[in-house]
Amino acid sequence: MIGKVSYFPAVVLALLLGTILGELLHIEAWLIRVATRTRGFIDTFAEPADANLSHEEHSEKFVALMVLFCASATGIFGAMNEGMTGDTSLLIVKSILDFFTAAIFATALGYSLGTLAIPQLIIQGGLFFLASRLLPLITPSMVGDFSACGGLIMVATGFRMAGIKHFHTANMVPALFIAMPISALWARVMG
Repeated sequence: MIGKVSYFPAVVLALLLGTILGELLHIEAWLIRVATRTRGFIDTFAEPADANLSHEEHSEKFVALMVLFCASATGIFGAMNEGMTGDTSLLIVKSILDFFTAAIFATALGYSLGTLAIPQLIIQGGLFFLASRLLPLITPSMVGDFSACGGLIMVATGFRMAGIKHFHTANMVPALFIAMPISALWARVMG
């Protein structure tokens, strides 16, 4: 996804500004509270999958998976691409990858992982319906820069999930929403 970049400085700028915005809005802290409440609610009905998993570890994995499932560039662009062109191939690939990823992490997170389908449906459904309105405004370079921004966020998510480096990936998500406008501005000013 990073290889599709047209204007790398625009992508870096979007990632920096988006992350600053996410930090100011405390998106990750809010999602951790949601994860904690979700686990508490689900645990009243079902036994936890891994009783040795602390609330912090559960929240950490839950937030990383929420970013992966709900706010990945593949899902966001896939929903928009299907809304614009009718091509479902990207969303089918994402659903297959998400299925196996969810199966792996369900052993630790249990039933609370299933609740991620709700925001995923809302986000990707909304983007699907919004896509037809955005189609006339989008250029191939904007799509490439958007994909590269999402790819960088997925690399950070991978480092976080593997325990290599803790990135506040949920705070990076606003970068996806400003990547295309910054790319268009960069192309107009610098291009």
